[in-house]
Amino acid sequence: MADVRDDLVRIDGQGVMHPIGRVASQRMRRHSGDYRCLPSPDHLVLLRYTGPDGQVDPGDGAIVRLAGEIVAPGIVCDVLSLLAQAGWRGVLSVHTDEVLRDIFVDGGNVIDVRSTHPEERLGRVLYRYGRLGEKELAQAEAEDTPGEGRRFGESALLRNALTEEALYQGLRDQVTEVVVGALRVGSGTFFFLDGIDDEEQLRTREPVPIHKLIMEGVTRIDEMSYFEQKIPTSLHVPVRVENASEVPPELALVWEQIDGRSSVAELGRKTGLGEFETTRQLFALIQSKHVKITAARPSGGPRALVLVANDVLALTFRRADELGRRAELTVSLSSFASGGGPLFSVLLQGAGPDESGQLIVDKVVANLPLVAQGADPEATLARLLLDYVGFAIFSVGAYLGRHGESELRTECEHALLSLRAYG
Repeated sequence: MADVRDDLVRIDGQGVMHPIGRVASQRMRRHSGDYRCLPSPDHLVLLRYTGPDGQVDPGDGAIVRLAGEIVAPGIVCDVLSLLAQAGWRGVLSVHTDEVLRDIFVDGGNVIDVRSTHPEERLGRVLYRYGRLGEKELAQAEAEDTPGEGRRFGESALLRNALTEEALYQGLRDQVTEVVVGALRVGSGTFFFLDGIDDEEQLRTREPVPIHKLIMEGVTRIDEMSYFEQKIPTSLHVPVRVENASEVPPELALVWEQIDGRSSVAELGRKTGLGEFETTRQLFALIQSKHVKITAARPSGGPRALVLVANDVLALTFRRADELGRRAELTVSLSSFASGGGPLFSVLLQGAGPDESGQLIVDKVVANLPLVAQGADPEATLARLLLDYVGFAIFSVGAYLGRHGESELRTECEHALLSLRAYG
């Protein structure tokens, strides 16, 4: 969200509600209809959909048994613990500005999950754990047709891209990933909705105890904050180090797959362990001085580096378009290129950016020998591109606001990390 005021609503002295921000307007339009205004504290407004009759009828939505604000990571942990102790049956719905997670609970167990986070969708989970190849994932997702009642797992099974055993384990892995994602949420809201309306939509009723998921989630969150000191992201690449001592047998699976090119995420797929367990084992190998971690360099030479920079530029220009600030960003980048010294002037001569905001790859590559002049060409190019895209983010950030600029940098972090690897 570009500005915290985007979701503001004003209630005037006549009791009429007016959306002030763009986000508030969008949210209120989704909730058009007739509501009862329920009794609530002075600082809260609680509306409940009933339709014009003012009565809660079947079809008016599930009863809300529990709701609240999330103001720090771990609050969802307390809520899940309460649900486990109470043995309630229903859906814990966890909302942030960007992601919706639904956790279906019954008698102290989680029996299914849903998530709009791309990396928590079933196909991506199966892929990250090495149970589905990239090509098979793309094919199955293309054939995923919700309108026809066919879901991802069914589509993959029909193509023989997935075994029943792999699908079963993937569903359990997805439960863990979604619950851990919910436990990490530090800002948002939660609602516990009584009952489960459509039993047929549950993909599996294989129960996973809530207390087990909480322990796994808390462990992951605690350990990952510790691991990140040595392994900042899943894009980093582990490299073997000469060491006379033997690798412990429990770490052999990961050790054998380390080739100096595969990232942590890729090793997670190759071993079938997933990113967290692979990171845990790599951390142990770092501690035993068998492995060191390096930043990932894109393969493909100078062209690949320009493509990485173009990913950042395309996203930055899209943000500028949303704000009506494309012209300003274009002028800023032009001034930066001409005033940033002779290296920028030569490298970007005739290279754009084009209408999409991206540099012309062939032109930048052709200009590079005139800039490098005996130095490492890829390192020189990465440094200059990093400065260029960094200025682009800074420029549009002036219009996005502090929070919006931070979100944009987070979205670009993987690309920026690849360019920094040459520093």
